[in-house]
Amino acid sequence: MSDLILFWHRRDLRISDNTGLAAARQRSQKVVGVFCLDPNILERDDVAPVRVTYMIGCLQQLQQRYAQIGSQLLILQGEPREAIPALATALSAKAVFWNWDVEPYSQVRDRTVIESLKEKGIQVLEENWDQILHSPDDIFTGSNQPYTVFTPFWRNWSSKPKAAPADTLKDVEGLSEQELQTAKQAGAIALPTAKDLGFKWENGLVIEPGEAAAQERLEQFCHRAIEEYKEQRNFPANDGTSQLSAALKFGAIGIRTVWAATVEVMENTRSDEAQTSIRAWQQELAWREFYQHAMYHFPELEQGAYRQQFKNFPYENNEEYFQAWCEGRTGYPIVDAAMRQMNNIGWMHNRCRMIVANFLTKDLLIDPRLGEKYFYQRLIDGDLSANNGGWQWSASSGMDPKPIRIFNPASQAQKFDPEGEYIREWLLELRSFDTEELLSGNISKRDRAAVDYPDPIVDHKIQQRQFKLIYQQQRGDSVNS
Repeated sequence: MSDLILFWHRRDLRISDNTGLAAARQRSQKVVGVFCLDPNILERDDVAPVRVTYMIGCLQQLQQRYAQIGSQLLILQGEPREAIPALATALSAKAVFWNWDVEPYSQVRDRTVIESLKEKGIQVLEENWDQILHSPDDIFTGSNQPYTVFTPFWRNWSSKPKAAPADTLKDVEGLSEQELQTAKQAGAIALPTAKDLGFKWENGLVIEPGEAAAQERLEQFCHRAIEEYKEQRNFPANDGTSQLSAALKFGAIGIRTVWAATVEVMENTRSDEAQTSIRAWQQELAWREFYQHAMYHFPELEQGAYRQQFKNFPYENNEEYFQAWCEGRTGYPIVDAAMRQMNNIGWMHNRCRMIVANFLTKDLLIDPRLGEKYFYQRLIDGDLSANNGGWQWSASSGMDPKPIRIFNPASQAQKFDPEGEYIREWLLELRSFDTEELLSGNISKRDRAAVDYPDPIVDHKIQQRQFKLIYQQQRGDSVNS
């Protein structure tokens, strides 16, 4: 057995601030990366071409990073429960390390790989978290239970010290030419393109792939926008958010690096308003982690509602309404602008995600799982925990003490797109209309027809009454059951 440690990358496509990779380097100088293109993920029907394109770009950058420090990133394609142990055995690796993941599939997959490796006498890195600042078992209530409400979670989570960024991988040794040939015989392949894998995306990316681009985006955000974040974050026409969600999803940047950057900005500002904004963005990082902890402790969330009265909610699931929503042709300008943004660039502003999710579930009375899946099919940053948590929040079916939250699309537009800039950007056919018409949606039938823009498919006032009525009935049924 050699001194080789294989590091299995999954959601940590970087060599800096990677806790598992740093642990591997502490135990051996011979560290080689491996990534497995998993058919259990890539062959699902909810995989977004834009997300695969970004992931492949991150892997290209990661291969270059490994080459620069004298090692390699190997690529496998196939069932990881077989491919990872087979590669480790062929190369006589002494260990395979990786960072843990909260998602249900990952938990099951990893347990199988651990058993297989241990049977072969190959070491593994016991519980090691990288994508979150605190292990799910570190943040519990006073009664030693996982949190189901964010505010007390935030108080506990924010009070705990945060780890510093892990050391960047360096001074390593890679595989010899002979070992590289052995790796190829064991299944290592050249990195395919997204098109090779059957995914076509030609509309560009909202963030360039890889560590360097993610770090640059973080620095740009912390230079200015983070100090105005609380005021600007809800206005989709403004560039007021970090747009780091895809980088965090795939681990192109480490969460400890991100947190340390916020602390540094906080320490260097004396403005109360700026500090409040920085704290607001830190809270968004905590929301991300709250949803990840929830998915770890309550894996059934992947299948549906957390709240009892929504587990068998009688959604109408009108197929024509759902298609109109998907295409951005509901007749509600703010909703349609948001959907077309996502369909065109693979990303949607967070305020708009809340608006369209609320509209689908409360106005169109459609099961949030259908919307959640459509988002996953389109978003560059599609992440099970965050996507599920956001949809359950909007549908009122999740971990939220406020049971009913119904957004009025017109009010949301008037408040968060007051000049109609966002609507005009994504609904080109409505660019010449008055701002008041865009925001209120009060556009005549004739004017709509003239530019091929649809009439509203439902009446908001009627639909919100209907939703409340059904909810009250469900609430009574759940109490009596």
